[in-house]
Amino acid sequence: MKKIIFIRHGRAEDDSPDLPDFERSLTIKGKNVSRLMAAKLKEKLKDIGILITSPAFRAIETALIFAGEYGIDAEKIVINSNLYFRLDEKSFMALLKSINEDLDTITLFGHNPSFTDLAGYYCEETCDVISKSGIVCLSFNVRTWSEVKRNSGKLLLFLKPKKVL
Repeated sequence: MKKIIFIRHGRAEDDSPDLPDFERSLTIKGKNVSRLMAAKLKEKLKDIGILITSPAFRAIETALIFAGEYGIDAEKIVINSNLYFRLDEKSFMALLKSINEDLDTITLFGHNPSFTDLAGYYCEETCDVISKSGIVCLSFNVRTWSEVKRNSGKLLLFLKPKKVL
């Protein structure tokens, strides 16, 4: 069984002409909500596998918060630039195929609309919009990452900050 966990970054600073989108940081509220969501996820799942994040600062900050909650060394977080840009099914499958088959769970930190689109594409049921700090966990009854297919994932968890906090 393989699991993919999509975690959308927490609330970030507003867009500003003085600050590139790539460099926007989490707000204090964004950090606090992400900490609470990390704790809630840990209650539900003891292992979140390898952490892979977009290189955008707000996504890295969110990944660091979850790593801290799980006691994962920050140096083990993988930065993948493909998670920053609009990620389609083809490039996502390339990412999955690059994952070591010994790993059964991957946790991704990134952005909408890609995360909502991908979760909806792989989930066998309808998947709602992933809000900021939202978490979707899909499980796949497969042995290899290359076997993950459209509509084959079971919705194991959908944690929304407004419903959890």
